Amino acid sequence: MRTTRLRGARRVALAVVAAAGATVLSSCALPGMLLTAPTPVPAARPAPVTPPTELQPFYTQVLAWGPCLPLADDDRERELFGTPGVECARMTVPLDYATPQGRTAEIAVLRATGRSENHIGSLVVNPGGPGGSGVDMAAAFAAGGAAGVFDIVGFDPRGVGKSTPTIDCTTDAEWDAARAESPRAVLAEGTAGIEERARQEAEKCVRRSGGADVLANSGTRDVARDLDVLRAALGEEKLTYLGYSYGTRIGATYAEMFPQNVRAMVLDGAVDPRETTAESAIAQRAGFQGAFDAYAADCTRQADCPLGTDPARATAEYQALTRPLIDTPAPVADGRSLAYGDATIAVIASLYHPTSWPDLTKALAALRAGDGTLLMAEADRYYGRGADGHYTNDQEALMVVNCVDGDRMTDRAQRAELARRAAEVAPFADPGLSVGDGALDTCAMLPVTPTSQPHLPRAEGLPPTLVISTTGDPATPYQAGVDLAGALGARLLTVEGTQHTAALQGNSCVDSAVGGYLVNLTVPQEGLHCRFADA
Repeated sequence: MRTTRLRGARRVALAVVAAAGATVLSSCALPGMLLTAPTPVPAARPAPVTPPTELQPFYTQVLAWGPCLPLADDDRERELFGTPGVECARMTVPLDYATPQGRTAEIAVLRATGRSENHIGSLVVNPGGPGGSGVDMAAAFAAGGAAGVFDIVGFDPRGVGKSTPTIDCTTDAEWDAARAESPRAVLAEGTAGIEERARQEAEKCVRRSGGADVLANSGTRDVARDLDVLRAALGEEKLTYLGYSYGTRIGATYAEMFPQNVRAMVLDGAVDPRETTAESAIAQRAGFQGAFDAYAADCTRQADCPLGTDPARATAEYQALTRPLIDTPAPVADGRSLAYGDATIAVIASLYHPTSWPDLTKALAALRAGDGTLLMAEADRYYGRGADGHYTNDQEALMVVNCVDGDRMTDRAQRAELARRAAEVAPFADPGLSVGDGALDTCAMLPVTPTSQPHLPRAEGLPPTLVISTTGDPATPYQAGVDLAGALGARLLTVEGTQHTAALQGNSCVDSAVGGYLVNLTVPQEGLHCRFADA
């Protein structure tokens, strides 16, 4: 699991803010109709625009496909990357598209080749983040038997995962230390102390990532340019794309920049392109409180619920259970201790999907008995910490990409007000501590200029696209999908349920609509509603 976009919580304020910031990495197989499908009816569409002469070497490159196992870093990846029919390559792109003769970046790409005689082409997928690995997602699709009329293609966006140069801000030891800190101790350092930490972290990001230009060119507009190079390198005249959560931001940006190059596009769990940083944070916090309330209503119907039997008191019971961790962390089986921030992150991560609720109940029950092991395991998964103590870089990428993409908050009073409002709309995640006068975070200290601002995309000439939005989505609230569909002139598919994203996750109503659109370019009927069991 990992869009969604929690605007990259600062490490030192992690336990205080405890903001969620990632999307579920779907590992489900594509629906059956994508395995065997009728030959699609071709549609007349404008030809792609020829790229500038200086970019031709990148657009005409030939990808050297080979085994994926050399990319594997652990046993899970070795199993995924060894799936039959999976192959990998590296694609070269300019680090800065304004100076294509300068430094370059290498984008890791994985392809699971289709096995149907009615082969259509490549379906490029992205799981979200920012920081999610498309390579891992495509490999998981392949392991589930997804390859059929499409080659399933995933890429690690620039700075992420197995692409190079890689965004790197924090060592494994620094991660462990930051997660273990008490928010009370951090706040005691005052604004000057917290901001000095932020400056130091920004300097580490620049140094360890290979320079300020690596960070400055890691935003979504550059990822969208890379995606168009990938389209050409795959031999596709038009792009077929499926993006979840933050992947909808990539897709919407691509649609705005290259509308004539789109064949089909599914955007599931939309990031609202109009929202400011503050608006996004509040909307997401409110969404997670709604998901917590839905979980609590389910849990309190059970006699052994660790939050009691009254849903109206569930938030207070949860606060009473977790706030003591601020000063007295709970023991963990491996010798570490569960701090307040890790407990909150673990709960937020478990609210993305109802299938995680039974395990959350077990973890909270264990915490009530004095054992933080189960919640720590979930926090480790969220942060990408492996059994060997090594962290992936997805959280660092999340922070930096959101800094480059968005409007940075440099007003301390505004930041303090945001913290107050966040506690108000999501009391379950409120530690009950004063957050001071709104110290600036690492994002405000990075030497980068945002490359985008909140706006509704304009994509004249874009063919019919599909936006999916779930009514109880905690991470990307429903209205964001409504707004994005309206901006793109897309067909909106509404899903009733309490979870983050819906496509290709076993719901026949959703999957039939998605499959019919991707394969035959048939948009679902207007006003279509699907429903998950929990709705």
